[in-house]
Amino acid sequence: MLSTFARAFRTPDLRRKLLFTLLIMVLYRLGTFIPAPGVNYETLQKQTSQTNDQGGVFGLLDLFSGGGLTNLSVFALGIMPYITASIIIQLLRVVIPRFEVLHKEGQAGQTKMTQYTRYLTLGLAVLQSTTTITTARNGMLFGSHEATSVVQEGAVSIGLMILAMTAGTGVIMWMAELITERGVGNGMSLLIFTSIVARFPSSMWSIAGGRNGFMNFIIVVAALLLLIGMISFVEQSQRRIPVQYAKRMVGRRTLGGSSTYIPIKINMAGVIPVIFSSSILSLPQTVAMFSSDQGSGWARWIGIYMRHDSWVYLTFYALLIIFFCFFYTSITFNPQEVSDNMKKYGGFIPGIRAGRPTAEYLQHVMTRINTPGSLYLAIVALIPSVLFISIGISDHMAFGGTTLLIIVGVGLDTVKQIDSQLQQRHYEGFLR
Repeated sequence: MLSTFARAFRTPDLRRKLLFTLLIMVLYRLGTFIPAPGVNYETLQKQTSQTNDQGGVFGLLDLFSGGGLTNLSVFALGIMPYITASIIIQLLRVVIPRFEVLHKEGQAGQTKMTQYTRYLTLGLAVLQSTTTITTARNGMLFGSHEATSVVQEGAVSIGLMILAMTAGTGVIMWMAELITERGVGNGMSLLIFTSIVARFPSSMWSIAGGRNGFMNFIIVVAALLLLIGMISFVEQSQRRIPVQYAKRMVGRRTLGGSSTYIPIKINMAGVIPVIFSSSILSLPQTVAMFSSDQGSGWARWIGIYMRHDSWVYLTFYALLIIFFCFFYTSITFNPQEVSDNMKKYGGFIPGIRAGRPTAEYLQHVMTRINTPGSLYLAIVALIPSVLFISIGISDHMAFGGTTLLIIVGVGLDTVKQIDSQLQQRHYEGFLR
């Protein structure tokens, strides 16, 4: 692998792409340490040093921003507004016929959809930056309910912070698109990968320095290796449905007659169901935090049973993941559309009639595969939480199922892209 990596760097155009990608990732990390205008940096440092494990929606957002959220940096929002906007635009295809038409128009339609995604990203950035500043002022961002002087008072200062964070989101979006266009891999995924991996050293150090540190460290490393191995195996597993294309005459040329397959992954929804479930379960905690009556019965119930170490929370978490697996897969994979495309180009599944029987067969296969896929995703999301809670580790956000799925998925995808670049130049590549 190391010799292949060296050969990749000896290839001029591939070396330029790799170095460009690494440069953008370094610039992204530097931006997470630059505080936004209007932030009292000394007060912020004192506040973050006293912050307990936050968890919840703020902990997840802080993880995806690489610590930029609690630093109130210009990159505090990270790439999450862009990801959220992309998911919303994709889901709106079901509701708005215009988006479905654009999706089928090819490159021109995709360009228009990308433009809508950018506009929505900036709108979400304004909303999220306003929420972040509000939670920082009243102390909720740092896990308390006491007002802080982290943010300077005044409409001008707050306006500058909102503008800086929104502009930072625009810069991150531009960086992600630059990596996709001129670098190696998917830029959006690589920036999330960078944010998550940046938290690993500090999290591992905190585990090693805590109570029963050495034993907990060994347990965590062993669990991570086992989970990464399982995720790598399952993420590359797929059901291949054979497809045969009939021969047809176009002028004097004979086309078709080839065989291929439709790959259906076990986990077709990726990490989206885990993110959706975490966000939904964080809403009750967020509402309770903003409530003026912290001693009310419903607020106490949420505080007790909707914590990350509660079995009620973990049960709802697993059920929501399973639900969103089926829901999101039904949106992204349309058996009727696949069947129509196959019929249009003379393709058929051996033993299955074209048209409606093919769509029903694909729906049946997708449902059978989605069932173990959703259970796998729920198990991967729950194992780290249950394990770390049982051994008394509170700061387990960096080692959760969401982060491991992202790290393994992005790593495999990037290695495959580098391997394909090497194979074009008759090199052996990473994957054998």
